[in-house]
Amino acid sequence: MNQIKALREHINKARTAVIVSHYNPDGDAIGSSLAMGHYLSRSGVEVQVIMPNDCPDFLKWIPGHEAVMVYEQSREAAEKLIEKADLIFCMDFNHLTRIKEMGHAVARSKAWKVMIDHHVNPDAFPDFLYHNPRASSTAELVYELILELGDKERIDREIAACIYTGILTDTGAFQFSSTTPRVHRVAADLLETGINGYEIYDKIFNSYDENRLKFFGFCWTRRMEIIAGGRAGIIGVSAADQFRFKLKKGDTEGLVNTPLQIKGVVLSAFAKVQDKVVKLSFRSKGHIDVNQLARSYFNGGGHVNAAGGMMEEPLEDVMKKLKKIIPEYLKQYQNKENENV
Repeated sequence: MNQIKALREHINKARTAVIVSHYNPDGDAIGSSLAMGHYLSRSGVEVQVIMPNDCPDFLKWIPGHEAVMVYEQSREAAEKLIEKADLIFCMDFNHLTRIKEMGHAVARSKAWKVMIDHHVNPDAFPDFLYHNPRASSTAELVYELILELGDKERIDREIAACIYTGILTDTGAFQFSSTTPRVHRVAADLLETGINGYEIYDKIFNSYDENRLKFFGFCWTRRMEIIAGGRAGIIGVSAADQFRFKLKKGDTEGLVNTPLQIKGVVLSAFAKVQDKVVKLSFRSKGHIDVNQLARSYFNGGGHVNAAGGMMEEPLEDVMKKLKKIIPEYLKQYQNKENENV
């Protein structure tokens, strides 16, 4: 409660605030950042949301997106705003390396720093930490924080649309295990502001072009492999594959989840060449901890059932590593299950 009081005092006396989120921002990054931006604006603070790079087209309808500054496009202006800010809100990431070069500017700034995040193992740089790894999304935490600040009445349709977007995308449209009863209650409260849940879903999940669907079909038939005795699925995509289907930012979103639709598959991995490295995404069912898998072997981390990583090796070598490590990793859980029988 003392921390909430301190945050309230800093918001009341702040003139300017900068809100930042992670590289390659997703629905939760954009939704939570813009929700907090609208809230601070309604509290009398001058706000600028800054993203390290641009977000996918299917998120550019979110209220307030048109005013988002992209660091890669306006580096000098962004760093001046960060330097002069009274408050800096760090949304949906837990270490400054997640915002790349912009992290140096944030670290140098004398602003009072707030982190709102739901990933495990947060760094110690913020002055105020609002953190819960059991939350479905950072957007859900923004909703909870606004309630704790006593300002529920400020959650209008704009803020509700932003929060709903973050929850919807990070729960896989309420399909993932992070979808608790509380998440549904929050969603119901947001819908009562007058937002249209179907329209938001439609803008996010039904706005891709033909190439993306053809790309998914190509991946399922030509790039997906089922390994570990049918318990894992892996997909590897080269730069040439992405060029062939003229992919845009965000067009691979959700592909990592699809092997989990196969009966018996409890872990999936997706690897793609990006910016001369291989980016990895992991998903799992039940107690299979892909956060530990990503942290131990692939320079990454995340949540128990959703994590990411990165390798500076050729795609072929990364795929070989996945084929070697994943079956061994799953054996640990198989042995534990056998011990408990």
